[in-house]
Amino acid sequence: MFELDVQSRKPIYEQLMDKFKELMINEVLLEHNQLPSIRILAQELTVNPNTIQKAYKQLEADGYIYTLPGKGNFVAPPKSLKNSLKVEKIRHELAKVLAEALYIGIEKHEIYRLVKEISPLAKGGDS
Repeated sequence: MFELDVQSRKPIYEQLMDKFKELMINEVLLEHNQLPSIRILAQELTVNPNTIQKAYKQLEADGYIYTLPGKGNFVAPPKSLKNSLKVEKIRHELAKVLAEALYIGIEKHEIYRLVKEISPLAKGGDS
């Protein structure tokens, strides 16, 4: 499914989370799709199952997935991601990045162009 960078300073569970988020945003994993079981994914990636469990728990806490006891983990519908704390965190991070971009000389029209360019990608190219 994907590879991990064991040389990275980023923890493996965060790399897993980022990859799952990327797959969901790019609509490779669609809502209600079942994720691989913790045991199977741990074997495929040769990592400790606790690492997979930690990534899944955090993804669930962030609203990206949901768990059905005895059935497994599934991709949550995008609407459930409207968690106000998550939205506020992203807005704060985005404000910092935009302020830095403007400070180093990136023009507003260039930022607008990037947003227009990225916007259809976040919706799977349907916009």
